[in-house]
Amino acid sequence: MIGPFGHRIPWQGGMPVREKAASLSATRRREVNRVAILFMLPAFFFIAVFIAYPIADSMYLSLFKWDGFATVAPSFIGFSNWKKLLGDVVFWHAALNNLKIVVLSIVIQLPIGIGLGYLLDSAGRKLNILKVLWFIPYLLSSVAIGLLFRYAYDPYFGIVKYIAPLFGMTTIDLLGDPSRALYAVIAVICWQFTPFYMVYFLAGLSGMDTDIYEASLIDGATRGQYFFKIVLPILSPTIRNACILSLVGSLKYFDLIYVMTGGGPNISIGGVTTGATELMATYMYKNAFTTNEMGYGSAIAMGMFLIVTSVSAITMRMMSRKERV
Repeated sequence: MIGPFGHRIPWQGGMPVREKAASLSATRRREVNRVAILFMLPAFFFIAVFIAYPIADSMYLSLFKWDGFATVAPSFIGFSNWKKLLGDVVFWHAALNNLKIVVLSIVIQLPIGIGLGYLLDSAGRKLNILKVLWFIPYLLSSVAIGLLFRYAYDPYFGIVKYIAPLFGMTTIDLLGDPSRALYAVIAVICWQFTPFYMVYFLAGLSGMDTDIYEASLIDGATRGQYFFKIVLPILSPTIRNACILSLVGSLKYFDLIYVMTGGGPNISIGGVTTGATELMATYMYKNAFTTNEMGYGSAIAMGMFLIVTSVSAITMRMMSRKERV
């Protein structure tokens, strides 16, 4: 067959070769899409059942007054739970405690994680045993760690009884003092999760080309200059991702602090009694499963979801803008 410009178009099986190739390519794409959808169905099912449905159900329950038992029918009250939530000083106190954990976790865990990762990467195989030892806290259960440090912080039988005299005190009640309890728990959180960031940054450092370090030495750079002017800029995407991980994890923290303090010790805020270490998650748990206010507990859960999602989205947007700049 002769084309419009006088060139010859090859035929095969009653169809031009180009059209046949395009048809085969389209068929292959359709088959690949079908297989991809087939493999993604379990993920869609998981998201629908374990993420989308609980969120929708929590939003639905937040519009009702219900004690959580099937014997009593839920009573529709509209947005009363949400109005109560907006004026709840305990909830906003708990949100402020979550914010403190976010800030201190990022300020403490990430720099120590970067430092330890850089140290282990520089030492090579000499300190492999330390990689294992320092990672052990992250492998332990948060409940087990909470029980361990609750006894360690005991003013009469714990290790603080023997450390306090070094600072001129007979003993010190870290978990019983409202001004110290939250920071004592944050110290444990940092002890547990710093090893994760150590390994996270160590992976980033391991992927760096050794030629960069050798070139910096040839140019006369010191270890400090190499770290601050070369390593940190290269690790900046990894650091941003670590900040997001720490932020999201800190905003939904629950188990360790519930085991160690249960949200206590009690303090008074605006004439309302609450816990000095109360978090949004512990406050939600108490309302939903201790006082059996399932409707209000669902409203708190949705408030947590909106705060975590909004803060994460804003943070990711700000960081993506910096990357483009």
